[in-house]
Amino acid sequence: MPITADLTIRETAALSGVSKTTVEKSLEAGILCAVDAPARLRGGATRYLPIRAVAYFNSLKVADLTDLPVRHKRVVWERLVKLEPMRLEAVEFARGAVLDLKVLAADSLYEAERYREARDRYITSNADILGGTPVIRGTRLTVYAILGRLQDGDTVDDLEADYPNLPREAFKAAALYAKTHPLRGRPSGRPWQNAA
Repeated sequence: MPITADLTIRETAALSGVSKTTVEKSLEAGILCAVDAPARLRGGATRYLPIRAVAYFNSLKVADLTDLPVRHKRVVWERLVKLEPMRLEAVEFARGAVLDLKVLAADSLYEAERYREARDRYITSNADILGGTPVIRGTRLTVYAILGRLQDGDTVDDLEADYPNLPREAFKAAALYAKTHPLRGRPSGRPWQNAA
């Protein structure tokens, strides 16, 4: 079964509730393999994981099995990959040791799928619009502006009130996209003054 390229490493980490380092260590250990693909948006990542990786990482975190031996983690992943897409069930990873993926990670998997659909539907990048900075499709509203407003205390309800033609899912996807695709380059202003 071919591995799909659904989420970046940072998106996978954010949606599963683990650190980016945890995901990268699993790649280094050969438990999972990233797929190299062209960046979806200008300046974006080029290494992707299948959406079911969210269920994998989230289930280990929720079950408090992040220190499971690598051989057992490989078995969990191999059994998960053999399941039908978006279907989770209990998997035995060692004799008598079972991880119920459906109970542990179904919510995170469906949340990841909702994010992926909203990201692909609402977030776009065009060199002619703000130099290619990711925006909500059909607007000049950048994903970073959305995240900034939410970090400054606004709510998604506030954003909906200000932009009634945009759906709630677009704002949520934009905020998560901005968190997982930070701007690169020199910081503006004097960031050392904000450290106090």
